[in-house]
Amino acid sequence: AFANQAAIAIESARLFSQTQRRLHVLQSIHTIDAAISRSLDLSVTFDVFLEQALNLLGVDAVRVFSFEPDAQMFEKVGERNLLASSGLPRDQLYDQEMVEKALNTRTVMFSNHLSSPADKSRREFSCYAVAPLSTRGGIRGVVEVFHQNKFVPNEEWIDLLNTLATQAAIAIENNDLLTSLKRSNEELVSAYDRTLEGWAYALELRDRETVGHSRRVTALTMRLARRIGITGSELANIRRGTLLHDIGKMGLPDSVLLKKGPLTREEEKIMQTHPQLAYDMLLPIPYLKPALDIPYYHHEKWDGNGYPHGLKGEEIPLAARIFAVVDVWDAVVFDRPYREAWTREDAIEYLKDQSGKHFDPQIVEIFLEIIEQDLDQ
Repeated sequence: AFANQAAIAIESARLFSQTQRRLHVLQSIHTIDAAISRSLDLSVTFDVFLEQALNLLGVDAVRVFSFEPDAQMFEKVGERNLLASSGLPRDQLYDQEMVEKALNTRTVMFSNHLSSPADKSRREFSCYAVAPLSTRGGIRGVVEVFHQNKFVPNEEWIDLLNTLATQAAIAIENNDLLTSLKRSNEELVSAYDRTLEGWAYALELRDRETVGHSRRVTALTMRLARRIGITGSELANIRRGTLLHDIGKMGLPDSVLLKKGPLTREEEKIMQTHPQLAYDMLLPIPYLKPALDIPYYHHEKWDGNGYPHGLKGEEIPLAARIFAVVDVWDAVVFDRPYREAWTREDAIEYLKDQSGKHFDPQIVEIFLEIIEQDLDQ
């Protein structure tokens, strides 16, 4: 009876220890999963992964290599406890042959027969294991583990290493997908912007009076917007809006757009429809909706006497107020078929005179600082 009680106590202790161990494994795996989900930085994710892998596997060192299929190369993405005194190659796989077997069979390869370093002062490892990192997308890399003392891994240990390898593969795959998505998005944005530049150039080809105008006002508007403190996506939208500021003129009849000499009152009314035409043209394009302020409102005036809506003061969007100053400046300091360019001094006096009438006074002040700096150079 005493022996039975002792046996029950021992079995209970064993089961409790086993349960605690499994809970620890689950918690560590959850910690790695959380790192993969929350962090966009692969190095941060692998800091967590390597620490948990050391504890769960009970080994002395671990490192992970990613695989680049195009170059057919392995690149180290993280390591833990591999000191220079270990005698192991720092940035290359320890055993290429075992790695190839692991990748070909998609199984863990294990060896208890590592060669001792010639220099006995170096740290010596006896055991080496390598597991493939694979997903449905293919081979993502390998994870190598090292241990100083010889041991024979059981099925639970191998399953745990495979689980960790799967997590490492997912982390690398997510990073690859994110990088690819970012690259594709950048290429798409670049293609969109080239298209907008093409539209602006097409308008200049139609309206010969404004050749070079779009390029010049875009550069100067960006300088002014940065000086005011605009950055990021808002700045990008100002650039797109500037490129498209007169895109509505594509919808005007040649008899009005290309007319030599002054317009009649009726023709002026037709000309003043181009902001609405731009709005109607661009609004259905979600990508360009944030850039509409300049094409739609750049003919509004600070005193409310502009068009198409007669907005006044800060009712006019900031982007349109910025562009209005640059647009008029460029229009007067460059030659047009119906008049010669003004001198810079005359143009500056005109902006000062129209400050608080046509233009936002604060923006005029900042713009003139830029112009004066250019004159001093």
